[in-house]
Amino acid sequence: MILEEGKLGGPQIYVERLAAASAKQVKTVVIVPTQNSTLFQNLLIESKLEFVSFNLTRITKEISVATRYVLFSWLEIYRLYKYFRSSQFDVIYVAGGAWQYKGLIAGKLARHKVIWHQNDTKSPRIFRLIFSALSRLADGFVYASKRTESYYRPLVKQGRYSPTHSVIPSPVDTKYFTAEQVSLTAKEMSAWEGKVVIGVIANVNPVKGLDVFVAVAAQLNRQLSDLQFVVVGPINKNQEKYASEIKSLCQASGVLNIDFIGAKKDVRPILARMDLYLCTSIAESSPISVWEAMSMGVPVVSTDVGDVGVYLKNEFSGAVVPVGDVDGLVTAAVRVLTNKDVACRYRTEARKSVVESLDVNCCVNRHLDIYRRL
Repeated sequence: MILEEGKLGGPQIYVERLAAASAKQVKTVVIVPTQNSTLFQNLLIESKLEFVSFNLTRITKEISVATRYVLFSWLEIYRLYKYFRSSQFDVIYVAGGAWQYKGLIAGKLARHKVIWHQNDTKSPRIFRLIFSALSRLADGFVYASKRTESYYRPLVKQGRYSPTHSVIPSPVDTKYFTAEQVSLTAKEMSAWEGKVVIGVIANVNPVKGLDVFVAVAAQLNRQLSDLQFVVVGPINKNQEKYASEIKSLCQASGVLNIDFIGAKKDVRPILARMDLYLCTSIAESSPISVWEAMSMGVPVVSTDVGDVGVYLKNEFSGAVVPVGDVDGLVTAAVRVLTNKDVACRYRTEARKSVVESLDVNCCVNRHLDIYRRL
């Protein structure tokens, strides 16, 4: 399994969970970039997974990195090809999306079967063109959601053989993500004592729609009392300007009861304390953080992104609202926070949905199926 982005996020967690959960059936070697991957490498070490690091530059607006990408991508592909040729892999699994194609080219040059994993529903036109041009090389495609399949499958150019297609959502270890025996630290318990906690777990970036989160918070503050809003996730260097804009928006909107608490290694205690999980993303495919909240039995109100609506049945196991609909999100949130029966049903039914359809063992079995077909 290969990723060209080392920063710890959804794709990296996806790779780690799949590799760890399938360890009894599949021997996995994870290829990680040398740069910016310390947290990801530590996660792989903790899970006792084998990995190899390569100098792999990512696509970025940073001039120095972008220059290296243009000048040295061919060399990086050649080094991967040499490594793949000397290894007895049955499948090369290219994770991370349409812009990560070095492993695809290297894997085919080394005459291996290659799966290309797609995990978004919105990408720049240049990446869609690259994906379409290179798609004939892939032996199989795994889509993180039905919406991702609808977005990318029409772009696939058929090569000599018809590729295998499969929709496999991001996995959750439902035995780990459970509210049983989870408690807050004393510091967090004290800070939020007596408060109704509304939160989201997300890397701070525009795709997460945090401006909408703040707008919803401003309206909820006018309708309800004793609220505490929480954003859990890192502010990466390239998103510092955006984070500053969001914090300024909080001040301008009078949303002073919001905490940006950064990344947490174990998010379960935070989820256990939430009275409502509020996802305001503008684009997702198979959002792990939403699945984790559902698994923990947290009532979820979310924008209609990715396949959220497939696993979160509107007004039965949660609330699904059109993207950007601030008033709709506010109405759904108020309904949960003021009606114990609704909140209880959301908790129970969301947990049941995750266990039945999104547990990591479901993900493993579907991957084993596509491996065997290839």
